[in-house]
This record gives sequence, structure tokens and C-alpha cells, in this order.
Amino acid sequence: VYHPDLCFCVSVESCDSPLVSALPQSAFSSSSELSNSHGPGFAKLNRRDGAGGWSPLDSNKYQWLEIKLEQRTEITAIATQGRYGSSDWVTRYLLMFSDTGHNWRPYRQEDSIGAFSGNSNADSVVMYKLQQPVIAQYVRILPLDWNPNGRIGLRLEAYGCQYKSDVVSFDGSAHLLFRPDPSATPANRDVLSMNFKTLLNSGTLVHMEERSGHTLTLELFRGKLLLQLRKGTNTHFSALPGSSDDRTCGSVCLLNLCTSLHSFLLDDQHWHHVSVERVRGLVNFTVDKNTQQFQLPESWSHSEINESHNTRLGNVSFTCTESIDVPVTFASPGSFLALPWVSGGESVSVALQFRTWNKAGLLMTFDLQHNAGTLWLYLSEARARLQIHKTGRIMTDITAGASLNDGQWHSLELAVRRGRLAVTLDRTDSSTASTSFPVAPDSQLFLGGCPETEHSSCRNPFSVFQGCMRLIRTDAALVDLIRVQQMLFGNFSDLQMDMCGIVDRCSPSRCEHGGRCSQSWSTFHCNCSATGYSGATCHSSIYEASCEAYKHKGNTSGFYYIDVDGSGPIKPQLIYCNISDKAWMVIQHNNTELTKLKVSSGINQHLAHFNYSADVEQIQAIITQAEYCEQELSYHCKKSRLLNTPDGAPFSWWVGRSGEAHMYWGGAVPGSQQCACGLQENCVHPEHFCNCDADSKEWSNDSGLLSHKEHLPVRALTVGDINRSGSEAAYRVGPLQCYGDNSFWNAAYFNKETSYLHFPTFHGELSADISFLFKTSSSSGVFLENLGIKDFIRIELSSPTQVLFSFDVGNGPLEVKVETASALNDERWHHVRAERNVKEASLYVDHHPGAVQKAPADGHIHLQLNSQLFVGGTASRQKGFLGCIRSLKLNGKTLDLEERAEITPGVTPGCPGHCSSYGDLCQNHGSCVEDHSGFTCDCSLSPFTGTFCHKDVSAFFKPGTSVTYTFKEPYELNRNVSAQSSSIYSDLTLKGENVSLSFRTSQAPALLLYVSSYYREFLAVLLNRNGLKHVRLNIVDFAILVNSAGDTEISSKTLEETTFVFFLGETSEKQETKTFPLNTQMHLFLSAESGEVDPEIARLNALGFTGCLSVVQFNSISPLKAALLYPDTSPVIVTGPLSESSCGSSLHTNPYAAETTHSLTDHVGSVNTGEPIVNAINSDSALIGGVIAVVIFVSLAALAVMARFLYRRKETFQPQEPKAGKTDDSPETPFNTDPNSQSIISDNQKEYFI
Repeated sequence: VYHPDLCFCVSVESCDSPLVSALPQSAFSSSSELSNSHGPGFAKLNRRDGAGGWSPLDSNKYQWLEIKLEQRTEITAIATQGRYGSSDWVTRYLLMFSDTGHNWRPYRQEDSIGAFSGNSNADSVVMYKLQQPVIAQYVRILPLDWNPNGRIGLRLEAYGCQYKSDVVSFDGSAHLLFRPDPSATPANRDVLSMNFKTLLNSGTLVHMEERSGHTLTLELFRGKLLLQLRKGTNTHFSALPGSSDDRTCGSVCLLNLCTSLHSFLLDDQHWHHVSVERVRGLVNFTVDKNTQQFQLPESWSHSEINESHNTRLGNVSFTCTESIDVPVTFASPGSFLALPWVSGGESVSVALQFRTWNKAGLLMTFDLQHNAGTLWLYLSEARARLQIHKTGRIMTDITAGASLNDGQWHSLELAVRRGRLAVTLDRTDSSTASTSFPVAPDSQLFLGGCPETEHSSCRNPFSVFQGCMRLIRTDAALVDLIRVQQMLFGNFSDLQMDMCGIVDRCSPSRCEHGGRCSQSWSTFHCNCSATGYSGATCHSSIYEASCEAYKHKGNTSGFYYIDVDGSGPIKPQLIYCNISDKAWMVIQHNNTELTKLKVSSGINQHLAHFNYSADVEQIQAIITQAEYCEQELSYHCKKSRLLNTPDGAPFSWWVGRSGEAHMYWGGAVPGSQQCACGLQENCVHPEHFCNCDADSKEWSNDSGLLSHKEHLPVRALTVGDINRSGSEAAYRVGPLQCYGDNSFWNAAYFNKETSYLHFPTFHGELSADISFLFKTSSSSGVFLENLGIKDFIRIELSSPTQVLFSFDVGNGPLEVKVETASALNDERWHHVRAERNVKEASLYVDHHPGAVQKAPADGHIHLQLNSQLFVGGTASRQKGFLGCIRSLKLNGKTLDLEERAEITPGVTPGCPGHCSSYGDLCQNHGSCVEDHSGFTCDCSLSPFTGTFCHKDVSAFFKPGTSVTYTFKEPYELNRNVSAQSSSIYSDLTLKGENVSLSFRTSQAPALLLYVSSYYREFLAVLLNRNGLKHVRLNIVDFAILVNSAGDTEISSKTLEETTFVFFLGETSEKQETKTFPLNTQMHLFLSAESGEVDPEIARLNALGFTGCLSVVQFNSISPLKAALLYPDTSPVIVTGPLSESSCGSSLHTNPYAAETTHSLTDHVGSVNTGEPIVNAINSDSALIGGVIAVVIFVSLAALAVMARFLYRRKETFQPQEPKAGKTDDSPETPFNTDPNSQSIISDNQKEYFI
């Protein structure tokens, strides 16, 4: 709504008219001039008057050229030129603006760039269009650099247009009151727009009240602009709140609504633009060039405020009087201001105002008269501290104030009167001390720092001050800083006069993802703790994007934080990863249990809503990225129909992700209005498509999996047929489960150096992160490149041991390199992570030490690219990459390499060969098996199971429990293949048997393992009666005994050339190893014909075994694993009770033994990026109490029982065909993939007892 009495705004189509060329010479001024013909009035673009431009008397950094425009003007561009026909030109300069000719404001191009690049000769014109137009009447140029072979020389032109607006001024107690028109129709769009400026940091600009009681307040608070939206109950319009501190001067254009927090340091007496725009419920809040967008509550969707008339209350004037404020900036380590001290009175008073971001810095110092010492007043930990030193002793030490580094103006006064010294901050916080000597400056007062000269008496043992000062007073007299600038009073160095150059680097904050921003004078810092992100700006996620990624880091099942979009806006979410052959992400909701429903009078439907542990955006991203998703949907019914098939209207339905109701059930296809049995045509009653639709009085159910990704997850469920007598029902909606990661395995193979993939331009202006995996045999090649007009970004393999990240954002090319100790062209996957932000660029390769390159101070920060992004090569087709690139992500978004590779010559989608990189994750002799997207671990030759063959298979044995495994003689495998092979096996004498097992028991003696053949050959593993006493070191206590020829006594000799590894205690990390040399006189071969079992072994066998056995293996056979996991398909006989136990889980120091199978509720523990949250699980308590847990690993590689079992042929065998082997961890393979054995049971057998 526009009010003609309040605001007059001029709108012009173009704003690029010359502003300087028509001005008189009196409008020009300068710091100095070389001669009358080099005066400032000759500094007009393309003019040759006088000496052809302006040149100062001395070419130094304190010179300036100033232009006074006819009136306040909108300035949109600036152009410069050197002095005509000379070697004088400016190569770099600052552009400054003012309304009054004082308190100058530097123009910044990118919030950090203050300097403009100037000319390279005397004649060419360099023009800059200002990104943000400036409204001012005065323009000043400060040369920073010039032609080293000449002098400062300048001609210039400014472009823009006339700016007009009515102005209103408030004195802190007055206000304008606008009353709404009750009959006006609310508008769909409201705009509040104004410019304001003030010297004070707090005050109310606009306050609005609706008839409904809602209020809107636009308030300046401590230099920040705060837009507040409140819901109140008072429907009466109240007076605009003000305070004695309110002093604002603004040009107001339009009015109406909104809320949020924005910008800082707005109390600088410069014009700032504020705009609040509401379009229906969406609000754009803009301060200067920073915009924040947010959504209004529904109750604020329409404005009730429309202007009818206004009332002026208090001292309101329509002119804006300017106060002359001359600040000074201490910007560099060499900055100081020296003032002469001329007062000779008994009292001393020094006062000033300052603002800074630094916690430390010298404010003032001076030597005391009569050599009484030195006074320092400085900032320490953001407090003001005064010390007087004399001959190395601290005579006085006081502090005052707190949090003085908040960027606000603070007043400081040092007063000495009658032996009493006082330091006062902000007129309220004062500290005093008594002195027994006069405290007065000797001759000079130094502010901010000391001269860097040997002859100076000023010494500064503290940090220099970096910040602004103003209103400096000595003995109540205001120091004229303009005279100081003209070098007519005092002395200074490296000061920026008549301006405050403080910059708020935290508004808007460059810290991402909720990182907390703090700052000093020259930089800012982001605190990323508790955000889930890292880096200089909290840009990069510390979590993986899927359970698939955690699996391929070697992690097992547990809770992990998943950041599905990496550095994108979606927050990390704690999700359970069920890692087996596939890595399932399990997303719980508030009701995964079976819920029973009964008839309720008056209730025709039951409606259930499901709230998930992840929000909608997270779930959608997870489902999109996953290869497959499913969710169980079950309905148990008793006289309760479900979908009312075949032709009726459904009684029940479920609501999916988009809010659409679906009439098909688990196991059926979308749109079918069927259940799983209808699709499979096996419903109890064929005329129905759901079992429950038969309306049976007996319990029935319809269950199945929903797997159409676009419909998942189930958000709500409606159950209808539950209001009849006798109706009962129960439903269950399981957790959402997804596996696979389409981005993790998305790969392309580049087989030509000239081949590449191209994608749209990469937009990473302020923050850019790039991550990918590669493998190659080539020594060099470009991974990716994106170009701009001048800017570029590139990552390449520059040598077999070096990855190079190079870029240019306008400050010149920069490089970040990572050198690796080993070659990267080894055909293994290597991970590259590069990030560039406004503070630094970093590069990491695998786990090698990273490299960081700091960004130039006050340099360009925007990366501006405009060409296509090239992957695997460059636009010039030079230095192309040969090999595979996988999982390429730019700012958290995955590029679909496979899709582009399908249509690009020289590039093939996908890339096999993952076992070369991930095969080491398969433990305990598990073998890596290639998949198209990933790998699996084949545990068939390992006594372990699990995703990485890391999970032991254990059982607790009681005296009546045993396992017998029966297997075929090895030479029988290829009995009828050929005569040659038959003879080979018939003559075979095995040189040893590989035995591995772990046990824990309190029983001794005990028989652990017994192997015998048809020929009465046997091998026994037993624990003698001294086992518990000496098991730690005495290897005799653990013996493998054989029945040797002619001697049936039990041998108590230790095995030779055998390695035993002891793990003492359930959580012990100490290991003991002993190795014994081979006694060649001892033969582990027997030919006894007695057929009797050794009496000692028979006695031990009769006692049975009480304890835990785990990971038992004999050669390639895992009998305990076969008995527990595949009892129906394995040649095993189990006597007594036997069930899988976790009793062996503490027997190993396996780094991957953290897999959990506990309930998904009531989890306890801590969370990090690599370890899952697990419940504390107590060890098996069925063991005899107080036993010492002992584990003996006799590994396949380490333990070689070098026994020669001569397999003799005693009778003729019938030919039999062997079964076909399998390569996975199937019931047929845990005990038989070795070509030297088979699973066919024949007359000639070995028996393996546990």
C-alpha cells in the first residue's frame, strides 16, 4: 500500500549517466597536488586539461582524490584512467563514499574485497559496474599502488542517476502513527521497504499491530536488525514503543508485514536498505544485499494492516541533520597514533570510544613524568587492564569491563585526580586504585601501538590494537583528527583516517550446518562441534552417506549416523544398519509391533499414523538413493474383511509418502487391489484376492512386503471392518528397510585418453567439495575440470604418487598437492576429497596426510564458472584419464556417470575389480567374491560366518553333548575320473592335518577333539589335569596325542613345530606364543591293528566335556558350523542338546566382533563415525562359575600338525558321482569345497568327534 504523504520514490529505467564530467573544479579536492596544473579539477575522464590529470605532491598511501556531487546520487559504476601523456597511473585503489564528506565508507565488492584493480597505462579506461549501487553525495579515491616507474596519476568518471526520497528524522522520543482502514481488503502481497542510518546501536524502527493481536516489530538491537513476530491477546493498537536511546533517520517508502534476525554493525551512520516482502505465506527479509527467506504461520497468511491516515507525535522533522563523526582505523600491526601532551594540571583525563573483534591489543601507553614508570592500558581476554611498571616491577594492576571484543562501540575513560586512578568502561563499570606518585604523561600519548623505530621511547610488550577509535579527548578537549590527517597535529602511521573499517565477517555467517561463528579483526572461525560436519566452514560431513559405505569400511551391524546428501542441507540421521551380505538401512517408526483391534461401539474405522525416526526429506533421499526398499504390511483377521475383493469397495487402505491412498496390500503390485495370495493365486478361497476377504470366523492373515519405492514409506493406515459383532483384527507395519547405494557404485571406465564425460556447470561459488574414488594403471591424467572466463577448478593425477587440486577464484592460480609414499596407479581404489571455501582449500587422498592452502586475506571469494564440467578429461582433450572413476559427488550430489557413459564413445559404464581393494575385509580365510556393484565374502572355507567371516560359531557343550561328522577318503573324490588321477590319490600320503579350535572350560582333564579312520588311526586333542594351573605358559598342558606303532600309551610329549597362541582372560589383550622344533624321530603315523580305543581316551570320552567350543576346523571342514547352521543338509550326527551360543564371542580379539543382534529398542552407548551403538551384553553365564577363560587358537596357517596318515585301501569301493560344489556360504559348502574331500558317505569313513 502506497501513501503519497509519506514517501516519494523516483523510478528510472536506466541509471548510468555520467556524474563527474559536468562538475565545476570547485567540486574536486585532494590531499595535495604536484602543481597547479596537476590539481584535482583536471581529473576528468578523457580530458587533457592542465597536465592531463591529477597527481599529488608525494606518491604515498596517504593521498586521496575527492569529488562532491551535486546532491545525493545513486552511483552504479566507476571508471579510471591514467594522467594523459605520462607514466603516471594508479594500479590499485579503494573506492569510498560519504553523505557528509566525513565518516567514509569503503565499497566492498565481495564482502571482503575492498581494493579495485586500476590501470596498466595512461590512456586505457577501466570501468567497474558496482554489484550493489551506492547512494551518496561524496566520492573519494585512495590510491594503494601505482606505476613503479612513475607517480600517482588519475582521471575518473562516476555513473549513476539522481536519487530522491523524502526524509524523516526522529530524536528518540517522537514517532509517526499510522492507523489502518478497517474496510480495506487484505492484500496477497505486502512490502515494507526503507533506508535508515543511525549512530546508536538500539531503537525501534517499525511496530505494527493487527486486530487479531499479532504484532510485528522491526528493531535495531546492539547493531543488529531484528524482525520479531509475536502472537498476543490485546486487540487494541498501542503507541509505538520508543526509548531515550532511539535515534534513527530514515527514508521510508512502503509499509506492511513480518520476522527474523539479520546483519550487524548497522550503527555506522551510513544508509542501509531494509526490505520485508510477503507473498502469501512466504517472506523475504533483505538487509542491504543479504536476503533471508522464511515461511509465515498460517494465521499470518493475510495482512490486516492498511494505511488510512497518519499522526505525528513528538519532535519529528523532515530533514536529517548529520553529526560530524571522524573515526580512525588501526588496521595493521604498524598502526599507531601519537598525540602530544601539553596539559600541566594536577588531574589527567583521557577518554575515547573504541570497537574491535580482538580479545587483546594495546589501547594507550605513555611514560610517566619524572621517570616514575610506564603506563599501559590494554585489552586482555576482552577486558580492559591497566598496569604501571617501574624498573621491572608492577606498581598498579587493575581491570574493568568484559566482553569488549563484541564489535560494539565502548567508551573508555582514564582519570587521575588527587592520587586516585580510575578506569571506567561504558560509564558504569569502573575500577580504581591509589597511587603514591603522580600519574601524568611525560610528553606524548600513544594510542593503538608504538612506532617501529629504535629511538622511540614507546614500548609495547602486548598485542597491537586492531579496531576503530573515535571521540578521542585529552583533558576533556576533543582531538581534531582532521588536523592529524593533514599532519598539522601529532603523528601517525598506517591509519585509515575519517573511517571505521571494521567488517562483520559473521553476518551473514559463512559457517554452514549450524556451525558457530566467531571472529577477529582479520578473519573468522567456525566451531563445528556437535554439528556432524568438519572443515574451516563446517561444510563437509563426517558421516557416511549409507550403510553400504559403512560396510565397505569394515563396519558391522549397529547404529550409525547417515548423512545421505553429504555436504547438502539434509541433516545426519541415526539409523540402524543391519549389515550382512547386503547392508540394510532400518528406519523405525512409533509402532512396529502387532497391534490388536477389537469391536468398539460407534467406531467404524481405526486410523493409525506412523511417525518415523527420520523426517520426510531424509527418508525420500534414502529411498531415492537405495537400490531396493521394502516394508512389511500384515493384517490378521477374524471376521474382518480387508480389501473387500473381488468387486467391493475396500474397507482398509494405507497412505504412502505423497499422501495418496493405496488399495493394494503387501506382496501385491500397485493398483491391483489384491493381496499377495491373490497375485500368487493361492488364497484360501480362490474367489477372493485376499484371505481375509473370505470373512471367516477363524483367524487368517494377509501379509507381504511393499516394495514400490515411489509409494514408501507407509505414513498412515485405515482399518474399516471392525465394527461387527465377533470382528477382531490385528495389523503390523514393519520398519522401512532399504539396501544398496546407487551412488556408491556408480562408476565409469575411461579407455581412451581423448574420452571424457561432460555435465552441466558446477556451481560452488562459496563452498565446493568434490569426492570420488579412482583406480588406474596410468601415471597421470585429469580427473575433472571446469572453466570460467578466468576462474577454473581442476583435479588431476600429476604423477604416480601425487594428486593435484588447482583452482583460481580471481586471486591467481593456487595449487594444493598431496604426495603419497606408495604409487596410486596400482589398480586399487583410492579415495580423493577436495574442498574449497572462503577460508581455505584442502585435499585428502585415502588416509595419507592432507594438504591445506589458506585463502588470501581480503581476496576474491566467489568461484565463477560458466563452461561444462568435464570428467575424465579436459575441453582440450589433453592429459585425459585412463581408468575408473566411481561415486563422484559435487557438494553432496552424485553425478550419474553410468548414464552418461552409456552414450559416450570411449567410456564404459561400471567398473569391476572391487576385491583388489576390499578383499582384505574378508577375514579368517574368507574369500572375496566380485559383484557387479561391490563384493561379498565367501565363508565356506572358514569356520567363521557373518558379513566379513568375522563372526565365530560357538556352542556350549554339556557331558551328554557331542557332534559326529562323517566324510569320505580324499582319493575317492575322483575315483573314476582317470587311471592317472586314481593312482595319484591312491598313493597319496598326507604330510599333515590342519586343526583349529577355540575352547573355554573349567574341566580338566578333558577330551576336546578325536579323529579316527577306518584303519584305527586316530588323532586326539585333550587337556590334561594340570591344564588350568600351567596353561598360560606350559605347553605340555595342551597335547595332541597319537597312537604310534607298537606303543599304545598316551604320549605326553609336546608337539613339535607347532605354534600356540594364548589369550588370557575374557578381555585380555596379552598374547603368549611358543614354538618348538621338530623331532624327526617322532612319527605321527600308526599301523596298529588292535581296533581298540585307547583306555585313557575312552575314560575321558565317558566323562564328556563341559565348556565352550568355537570356530572348530579340520582342514577345510567346519563341523561345528555345519552342525549348528546346516544340520539338515550336512553329514553330521548331534547327540544331546546343542544350540548356538555367544560363549565364544569373547575368545577372540577380532576387530570386527562388534556385530549385534539385540533388540532395536532401549539402546545404550555412545555414537561415533566408525563404531556402532551396542547394548552391553553379558558373557554366557552357563559356564562353571569363576573359571579362567582360555582361548587356544591353532590357526590353519600357524598350526600344522605334521602327521602322516597313510590311507590304505582295504576293499573295493563302488563308483559314485560327487555332488556339484557351490561357491557361497551354503549348507553344502561350509564343510566341502576342497578338491581333496567330498561329502559322499561310503563304507570307508572317518569320524570326527567333538
